[in-house]
Amino acid sequence: MSTNTSVAGSGTTSNASATILLGRVLLSVIFVLSGFGKLTAIAGTAGYFGSMGLPLPTVTAIVVGLIELLGGLAILIGFQTRITAWVLAVFTVATALVAHTGWADQMQMISFMKNLAIAGGFLVLASSGAGAYSVDARRG
Repeated sequence: MSTNTSVAGSGTTSNASATILLGRVLLSVIFVLSGFGKLTAIAGTAGYFGSMGLPLPTVTAIVVGLIELLGGLAILIGFQTRITAWVLAVFTVATALVAHTGWADQMQMISFMKNLAIAGGFLVLASSGAGAYSVDARRG
């Protein structure tokens, strides 16, 4: 049974959808806050990206900020969830490979592994869908 369908008299679907909603909220928080932070401090973000050797640091900061903010909001409300979850999973792995490969530093290793775990959460969400409490479910 898909978590997006309901069975008469079954609380299982409701519980699964509530759990998926909680997961969406928890996954989206870091992206919404991070994206908003990047977009409201473009100069600082671009400077940091430039120091990492990323190309076109201002453009990169805007693109990354928009991916994080808009992707986080889409996950939060459950809009185009499967596609967005795939995009953010790939984005999160790419971020880990670009920004967190200094594994001699314990904090970089933890950040790398955290990103992989977040990507795993997005892959589960891409597979399960947004659940009943979402824009996707309302749109059919």
